[in-house]
Amino acid sequence: MKLIHLSDLHIGKRVNEFSMLEDQKYILKKIIGIILKEKADAVLIAGDVYDKSVPSAEAVQLFDDFLCRLAEHKVEVFIISGNHDSPERLSFGGRLMEAEGIHISPVYGGHVEPITLTDGYGELNFYLLPFIKPISVKRFFPEDEINSYTDAVSATIREMNIDPTARNILLTHQFVTGASRSESEEISVGGSDNVDASVFEGFDYVALGHIHGPQKIGRDTLRYCGTPLKYSFSEAGHKKSVTVVEFKEKGNLTLGTIPLEPLRDMREIRGTYADITLKSNWENTNIEDYIHITLTDEEDIPDAIGKLRVIYPNLMKLDYDNRRTRSSGTVGAAEKVESKSPMELFAEFYEKQNNSPLSEEQSAFMQGLIAEIWEGEK
Repeated sequence: MKLIHLSDLHIGKRVNEFSMLEDQKYILKKIIGIILKEKADAVLIAGDVYDKSVPSAEAVQLFDDFLCRLAEHKVEVFIISGNHDSPERLSFGGRLMEAEGIHISPVYGGHVEPITLTDGYGELNFYLLPFIKPISVKRFFPEDEINSYTDAVSATIREMNIDPTARNILLTHQFVTGASRSESEEISVGGSDNVDASVFEGFDYVALGHIHGPQKIGRDTLRYCGTPLKYSFSEAGHKKSVTVVEFKEKGNLTLGTIPLEPLRDMREIRGTYADITLKSNWENTNIEDYIHITLTDEEDIPDAIGKLRVIYPNLMKLDYDNRRTRSSGTVGAAEKVESKSPMELFAEFYEKQNNSPLSEEQSAFMQGLIAEIWEGEK
């Protein structure tokens, strides 16, 4: 049986106030093409289907279209809710959709019943465990001491009472200790949401969601597939993909990835304003990509973001890296200033604040302004 592992679609997400819906529609169409080309039997979606617990109508419509396409081609779909989803909303109508092969985890209620599919090697058991917190699990296991995320997940898995001789697959949406995070993920202070990898030992494959970079945790079969799109500039270097898992008999499975090419990539550019706007430096690149520009000019460029968006219409972020921004100094209390002129005081303040002295042009402007103010007070 061949499976496609997806997670963290974050449908409806906005990145730096740019809507990603068009990009998500494009990549979901590409993913459907991969699913059909690979002749996949099932798709695993390991949480964070939406970016908000109350998604927009457009986001819901896009995911509805995706599911309908898969149902038309008789592809089984297994879905769990992530920390961004509302499990109640996501599972609405789930029992009706079972008939079409769309399996959605309900709100966790103390028990997970496996869904079983059969291939030429026998049965595969799919366990759907939505995102959980210790506080939401404690009431179902009053005899257990549940003080951490590891305790909570461990208790839910013990309750599943899995058959170790069968082929067992788990979908879950948690942060497993050791995973590499990105800026676009929600992070708990001090790593309090960590789950130890040892709790998943009884499963042949664990389809993880929550972390945006594709990676394995310890063993190949404990895996985050990552997001289908880049959702922060910390992911600019990621190679996005879908994970393909092919099961044969117990203990025999193969893993692979298929790369995803987005409608618009996410890139970072660094240099002076003159270099970045030089035609020869941008005419052979995709100017429609989402861009983060870091200017290295010592002086700020007036209306730089407006001017740069003429060339790069999807410029998301602009910042500077120069002596001023690298300064770690702070402006302290004023020293004795009786013998210093207003111009000298301002020049000292400017240099402390910006880690560089006034230019000749700035100095001349300031001297004229001070003279004008003093003249007006006479």
